[in-house]
Amino acid sequence: MALATEIRKIIRQLPEGKTFGYVDLRIAKAEYTTAAKALERLQKEGVLKKVSKGIFYKPEQTVFGELKPDYRELLRPYLFENGKRVAYETGTSLYNRLGLTTQMAFHIKIASRGKRIAINRGSLKATPVKSYTEVTDNNYEILEILDALKDIKRIPDCPVAQAVRRLSVILKKLNEKQTDFLMKYALLYPSRVRALVGAILQNNGYEEKRLDKLKESLNPLTTIKLAIKDSELPTKSNWYIR
Repeated sequence: MALATEIRKIIRQLPEGKTFGYVDLRIAKAEYTTAAKALERLQKEGVLKKVSKGIFYKPEQTVFGELKPDYRELLRPYLFENGKRVAYETGTSLYNRLGLTTQMAFHIKIASRGKRIAINRGSLKATPVKSYTEVTDNNYEILEILDALKDIKRIPDCPVAQAVRRLSVILKKLNEKQTDFLMKYALLYPSRVRALVGAILQNNGYEEKRLDKLKESLNPLTTIKLAIKDSELPTKSNWYIR
């Protein structure tokens, strides 16, 4: 089957409004030049629209006109490289998604370990920040939670006690593997994150002996000031939180 025909067949099966690139079309690099010409023809026919170099989408037609992909779809190609996740969204937009704030972010942040990802395309604007470890599909959701704990005093319109309550609920929903990941990656973060992870897990009924590595990573002479009451986090004093 000719490559152009194969591309049309694959694209017909893709949902409208979803962004995709050459990797999603399962095209070998040696065929990129031929594929580019086929994709250009599809753009001229109105079947596709181009988002950025090598990234396209099928426009969705409604009674109100043509819809563009939502910002999460526009952002998605920047979070992956050769089909593998290398970054994740962080900052206020993430904290809104986690239910920690109602504030919206017009300028988002993208965390990645190996590259700086900055975006300035129309309404999509993002600045890069460095993640604490390599980002993968297996760990990015845990890194999002740890970022929220790191910024717990700086989340817009969200007092620390409120953030602790919400994050306690989120941590309680993690399965055993995810909780192990949480404790593993927390060791890469500042002491306040390690202390909060330990205190919240312990308060949620997690076995204290399984928190030993987190506890040993803390300096008992260092006080972590969060201005949170004993009634709001009863286990806080066990983790040097004041």
